[in-house]
Amino acid sequence: MAYSIEAALNSNLFDEVMVSTDDQQIAEIALQYGAKVPFFRSPNNANDFAVLADVVKEVVLNYSQMNKEFSNVCCILPTAPFVTSSIIAVAFNQLIKDGLDTVIPILEFSFPIQRSLKIENDKVSMVWPKNLNSRSQDLEPRYHDAGQFYWLKISSFLRENKLFMPNSGAIIISALHAQDIDTETDWKLAEIKFKLMRNDQESNL
Repeated sequence: MAYSIEAALNSNLFDEVMVSTDDQQIAEIALQYGAKVPFFRSPNNANDFAVLADVVKEVVLNYSQMNKEFSNVCCILPTAPFVTSSIIAVAFNQLIKDGLDTVIPILEFSFPIQRSLKIENDKVSMVWPKNLNSRSQDLEPRYHDAGQFYWLKISSFLRENKLFMPNSGAIIISALHAQDIDTETDWKLAEIKFKLMRNDQESNL
């Protein structure tokens, strides 16, 4: 979480950097690293069934009740330690320049999903059998959400009530600069990537 807060503060883009949480310990850590916690997350948005769009909406509406109105909001996830102030700024510039409703960082799948497999009744088969003999280089690239942040135009977000809207754009980033951390394996991969990134930085000095 500290990395995400630091990236937000260093971008110099925000009128307010806050952490949404229902946990006192997390709130104290957020304050320690320079973020604000003007209110706690409601029980409805603090359970395992809460969706991120509802959390963001709650934050926006709570600020509105405090007479604080914003044009755009960026939801930065605490499980994305490689997010940087520069990529946040690049995405924001695209949001404004292109008149978009959403901008997110994305990654190209490392293997063509058109040749993906499925298991049914203990048997493996292709999801799209027509691609059995297709060469990987002939298949169109496909991407997935990097799970780092979401820039949103608030008026559009409140109307659509979802993070990914029809008028959305994306920033393509390297797999080296993204690692969602949900499991112990994710954590180990993040450590490896961090060491690689640090070695690259030192070699460029």
